[in-house]
Amino acid sequence: MAMEITQYLLAAQSADARVRTEAESNLRQFQEQNLPAFLLALSVELANNEKPIESRRLAGIVLKNSLDAKDAVTREHLAQQWMAVDIAFKSQIKELLLQTLGSSAPEARHTSAQVLAKVASIDIPRKQWPELIGYLLNNMTQRDSPAGLKQSTLETLGYICEEISHHDLGQDEVNSVLTAVVQGMNLAENSSEVRLAATRALYNALEFAETNFENEMERNYIMKMVCETALSKEAEIRQVAFECLASIASTYYHVLETYMQALFELTSNAVKGDVEDVALQAIEFWSSICDEEIELQEYESADSGDSGPPHSRFIEKSLSSLVPMMLETLLKQEENVDQDDSIWNISMAGGTCLGLVARTVGDAILPLVMPFVEANIVKPDWHCREAATMAFGSILEGPSIDSLSVLVRSGLDLLLRLMNDVNNQVKDTTAWTLSRIFEYLHSPAGGYSVISTDNLPRVVDVLLESIKDAPNVAAKVCWAIYKLAEGYEEAGRHSSLFTPYIPRIIESLLFAASRADVDDSRLRSAAYEALNEVVRCSNIKETAQIMRELLPVILQKLSQTLELQIVSSDDKEKQADLQASLCGVLQVIIQKVSSTDDLEIRSIIMTQADQIMFLFLNVFACRSSTVHEEAMLAIGALAHATGPEFEKYLPEFYKYLEMGLQNFEEYQVCSITVGVVGDIVRALNDKVLPYCDGIMQHLLRNLSSEALDRSVKPPIFSVFGDIALSIEENFEKYVPYAVPVMQRAAELCAQMDPNDDELMEYGNQLKCSIFEAYSGILQGFKNSKSEVMLPYAQHLWQFIELVLKEKQSDVHLTKAVAAVMGDLADVLGTNTKALFQDLTACANFLRECLGSDDDDLKKTATWTQERIQSIMVA
Repeated sequence: MAMEITQYLLAAQSADARVRTEAESNLRQFQEQNLPAFLLALSVELANNEKPIESRRLAGIVLKNSLDAKDAVTREHLAQQWMAVDIAFKSQIKELLLQTLGSSAPEARHTSAQVLAKVASIDIPRKQWPELIGYLLNNMTQRDSPAGLKQSTLETLGYICEEISHHDLGQDEVNSVLTAVVQGMNLAENSSEVRLAATRALYNALEFAETNFENEMERNYIMKMVCETALSKEAEIRQVAFECLASIASTYYHVLETYMQALFELTSNAVKGDVEDVALQAIEFWSSICDEEIELQEYESADSGDSGPPHSRFIEKSLSSLVPMMLETLLKQEENVDQDDSIWNISMAGGTCLGLVARTVGDAILPLVMPFVEANIVKPDWHCREAATMAFGSILEGPSIDSLSVLVRSGLDLLLRLMNDVNNQVKDTTAWTLSRIFEYLHSPAGGYSVISTDNLPRVVDVLLESIKDAPNVAAKVCWAIYKLAEGYEEAGRHSSLFTPYIPRIIESLLFAASRADVDDSRLRSAAYEALNEVVRCSNIKETAQIMRELLPVILQKLSQTLELQIVSSDDKEKQADLQASLCGVLQVIIQKVSSTDDLEIRSIIMTQADQIMFLFLNVFACRSSTVHEEAMLAIGALAHATGPEFEKYLPEFYKYLEMGLQNFEEYQVCSITVGVVGDIVRALNDKVLPYCDGIMQHLLRNLSSEALDRSVKPPIFSVFGDIALSIEENFEKYVPYAVPVMQRAAELCAQMDPNDDELMEYGNQLKCSIFEAYSGILQGFKNSKSEVMLPYAQHLWQFIELVLKEKQSDVHLTKAVAAVMGDLADVLGTNTKALFQDLTACANFLRECLGSDDDDLKKTATWTQERIQSIMVA
C-alpha cells in the first residue's frame, strides 16, 4: 500500500467527491491497519523531491495531524500511539524529516519543520530525542549550509520553542539555540528569508531566555540585535522584531530601564512613519508596558508586605510624549470601513493603548487629552470629531470618578447631539463612548451617577431615536442601553427613576431585533442582550405588569421560529440563533418573576408554564446545540420557578436531558445539562426518584469517561449532593458507586502539580465539589440511616486534613471545608469523636474563618464550631 500512497494523497484532493471519499477511506484503512508503516510512508512522500508538491503537502499535513490535535485528550492519545511505534520506524521517520529540511521545495521544508516540532513536543519532554537540538544547531554552524536549510532549521527551532516548556531544555542547549537564532538575524551574513525565520524563532524562544536576560552582556547583545532588526529594510522582518520587543516588555520589564530611551525613539518613529503592520506592533510595545505597570500597581495596592518586583513608571515618565503620539493615531481612521469589532487598525490600537495609559496614570492623563478632545470635537472634518470622541471614550477608566464626572456633565449634551452627526463612524464611536460613560460613571447603588432626573429623559430619547440608525450604530446603542440599565441594578429607590422608560425601551429593542430594513445578526443579538439586561435590572414590583405583557410577545416570537421555512444551512443557523436569543429572554423573565415571594407576580409564570414548556420541547426537536444550551438554561429556571409542579414535564423532557448528558463532543451542552439536573432535583425533591437510576448511571459514566472535558466533572459531584438531599435515605443504593468515585477524585487532587496554576485552579473546583457532594449525602442521611456513611468518614477526614495543610485562599473551597466538617459532626455525632481528637488544626482553621470578611463563611464556621463542641462534650 505504501507504493500507492501518492495516488491516494492526490485523489484525496480531487474535485470529484466520490474519488475523494474513496481515497480518504483508503488512507484511513492504511493508518488503522499499520500505523508505523503509514507514518513512514508519509515521511518518505514528504522527503521525495521526485513526488508532486500536492501529494507532499498533504503527506505533511496528515503526518502532523497523526501526532497532534487541539483537544487535550486526543492529543495525549496520539502521543501514546507515537510512543508505541517501534524505534526502528521512528528513527527512519525522524531521519527523513531532518533530511527534508534541506529540500529544494520551500513548502516541503516548511511542512517538515512543523512536523519535527510536533515530534519534538512528544519526545523532548520524555528525554527521547536528546540529539535533536545538536543536529539542528549543526545545520546552522556548517560553513556551506544553504540558505534554505538555515531558514527551515530556524523555523524548526522556533516551532519547537513554541511547543515545549522552557523546563524541557538544559541551559547549555538554550544558550546554543539563542546564539544560533541571534546570529541568524545578522544582516551581513544572511538572506532576508533566513533573518525573518531567525527573528520569528527568537520570538518563540524568549520565554527560554530568562537566565540570558539576567546577564547584562548577553542581554545587551540580544537587545542590540532586536533593535537593529527593527530597522531592517523589509517590513515583515521589522514587524516581527517589534513583536519581539512587545514580548520582551511583558516578560523582562524589570531589566528594560537602560534601553527605554532608544526604545521610545524606535517605537515613536514606527508609529509615526512606518507601514501599519509595523506601527501596530510598536503600539503593542507600549500597551504591554501599560499591562505590566497596571499589574504592579494592583500588587502594590494589595500591600502584600514584601518589596515585590521593581516598578519603573515608564508610562509616567514618557507621558508628555507618549499621549500626543497615541492621539495622533486616532486621526488615521480607515475610510468607509465596516464597523466590525473584529477589525483592528492603527486608530483602534492607539485608542486601546490610550485606555491602558489612562488606567496606568489616572488623572494625570486628563490635561493631555482634554485639549485634543475640545479642539477636535467641533471641527468640520469628521476624522477630527470621531478621533475626539474616541479619545474621550478611551480614558473613562482610570481617572477619578469626581474628575471625570465634571467633564461628562459639561460634555454630555454635545455627545448626545453627535448621535445626529452626518457621519456614520462618528455616531458609532459616540454610541460606544456613551456606553463607557454609563459603565464607569453611572452607579446609583455605588452612590454616584452622571445620569439624573434632569438628563435621563433626553438620554433615553436620543438612544431610542438612534436605535433606528444604521445597523452598526444601532448595535452600539443597544450596548449603551445595556450599560444604562445595568447601572440601576439593586439601586433601590433610584431604580424607580428608570421604570417609566422601560416600556418604550423594550418596544424599541424588540423593533431593533426584528428590523425589516436590515438582516443583521449582530444587531439582533445586541438588542436581545440589552432586553435581557433591562428585564434583569428592573424593579419587579414596579414592572410586573410589563413582564405580564412581554411574556406572551416573546412566546409568540419563539412559536413563529418553529414555522420558518428552512431550505439552506444559513436558514437553519438563523433559526438557531433566533431561538437561542428568545430562550435567553425567557430565562431572564422567568428568573425575574420568580425572584419575588409575591404569589400574584409569580402566577405570571405559573399560568403560562405549560405553553412555555411546550415551546421549549419543540425547540429541542430542532436539534441545534446552540439552542440546546439556551433552552436548557431556561428550563432550569422554569424548574426552579414551578417547583414540584415541574414533575409533569419530565416524562417528555427526560430524553432531551439524557441527550445533553451524553453530548461529550459539545461539552458546554453537557455541562449546562448537569446544572439543569441539579435545578430539577432541587425543585422536585423525592418526586425525582423514578428518574434517579438513569440520571446516576449517566453521571457515573461521565465521571469515568476520558473523552469528556474535565471541566464538566466537578459540577457532577455537586449534583450527587443535590440528589442525596432530595431523595434522602433512598440514596443508599448509590453510595457504593458514588462515594468510591469521590474518594478516587480526592486522591487525584493530592497528586496535582502545585506549580501548575491552571491545574491547581481546577483542583480547587474539584475539591470544592467533592466536599459539597459529601455535605449533601451526609445531610440526606441525617434523619435516617446515618450509619451508611460511617465507613467513609475516615477517608473524608484525611481529605479535609490534606486541604487544611494547603492553607487555602479560595473562599468557596474554605466555605465547603467548614461546612463538611460541621456536617460530619452533625450527622454522625459522637461516632466522629475520634476524628476530632486533635483539635488544633481544626480550631485554627475555624478561627481564621471567623476572622473573615465573608458573612456566609463566618456563619458556617460558627455553626460548625457549635456542632463539634456538642459532640466533644457528649
